[in-house]
Amino acid sequence: MTTRATRLLRLLDELRQRRGPVRGAQLAQALGVSLRTVYRDIDALRGQGAQIDGDAGVGYRLRPGFVIPPLMFPAEELEALVLGARWVASHGDPELAAAANRALDRIAGVLPGHRRLELETSGLFAPQWHPRQPEPWLPALRQAIRAGHAVRMRYRDAEGRDSERVVWPFAMAFLDDIRLLAAWCEMRADFRHFRADRVLELEDTGRPYPEQRHRLLRRWEQECLRRGKGQEQ
Repeated sequence: MTTRATRLLRLLDELRQRRGPVRGAQLAQALGVSLRTVYRDIDALRGQGAQIDGDAGVGYRLRPGFVIPPLMFPAEELEALVLGARWVASHGDPELAAAANRALDRIAGVLPGHRRLELETSGLFAPQWHPRQPEPWLPALRQAIRAGHAVRMRYRDAEGRDSERVVWPFAMAFLDDIRLLAAWCEMRADFRHFRADRVLELEDTGRPYPEQRHRLLRRWEQECLRRGKGQEQ
């Protein structure tokens, strides 16, 4: 689900890209929201200092020169952001990699000049020396985690045995060479870990699982402490 802050940034981007006035209906279509939401977001941006000319039924135009207030990061924080985003860009699935690059571009666009130069000329990199084929299920798994949906999957375990099960995915670990999914398994009635590269088929059921994700995380953390390690199944 898109947050309000993200939606406002997207609205600003849409207005910046237009050379002339753009009608609210066009903005609503571009952003996938209602016309009423566009009007409300325009008012919110004006309240935050954005100089947006126009009115409903006429069109809107962002005056040149408006920028989001500069972000200030100490050098170490900026390096951490750059390195983290570059790691995701080289190790994540294509959708996540593209998002990491967009995030870096967005941060660079609102940094003061000297900080932007530090970001663009950073000597910190996170290359993947042995490129690997990303698991095709990662975007769907990330979406299911975000939405709190149960998924049905066919899985092959370490012994080569196939099984079909319904799980409640709530976390994913991006390790050096594998992506590990933490989930509640309905078949086992317990927490299990699954390697994404061993998933053979996956279907998002669209059914919200009955427990909130933060509660599953808390229970899982307590169980991992009790067991001493996770259990792959």
